[in-house]
Amino acid sequence: MIKGFPTLLMQSKRKIGLLIPNVVMKESHTDKLNVTTHPVEAGATIADHAYLSPAELTMEVGFSGGGSLVDFMDTTQFGIQTSLSPAESYQNLRELMTNRQPLTVVTGKRLYNNMLITSISVTTDASTEHVLFASLGLTELMITQTRTLSSAEKENMAQGAKTSAVQNNGKKVARPGPANVVLTRGSS
Repeated sequence: MIKGFPTLLMQSKRKIGLLIPNVVMKESHTDKLNVTTHPVEAGATIADHAYLSPAELTMEVGFSGGGSLVDFMDTTQFGIQTSLSPAESYQNLRELMTNRQPLTVVTGKRLYNNMLITSISVTTDASTEHVLFASLGLTELMITQTRTLSSAEKENMAQGAKTSAVQNNGKKVARPGPANVVLTRGSS
């Protein structure tokens, strides 16, 4: 801000879905690669033995309680308010969590897609009565796509018995086989 000139509007670069916090006090990013603990054969594809966990993000954010559109005049007396009340901001965060809709989250370090709010922690005391300070836990939702492929019928395949899909042919019952024959040394 240039000294002597009021700040009319400041756009924050950080977003949680459509919510824009007034301040972000802390962001903690966690990315983790899980590695299997059993031995891996030399030359094996390592991707089969290591996988990424969903990204996790913790944000400590603050939402102001109302506020004026310009800093040289109180516009709230005219019914012009730039932000939601702390209760409304808290309710919006809770709705984002309970709706379970994947969110896009913009932080100072990274853009996250498909994030879900997994925890909200809010403490109110005398100094935070008219603002909302919240600690948010967010976890990435791993989204995959599946597709169904059709194949030829078993009778239309050259090697249908070998290449057709597994089919349910009813219950199978094991029958006793021939008695085991034990050969001893010297006998034929």
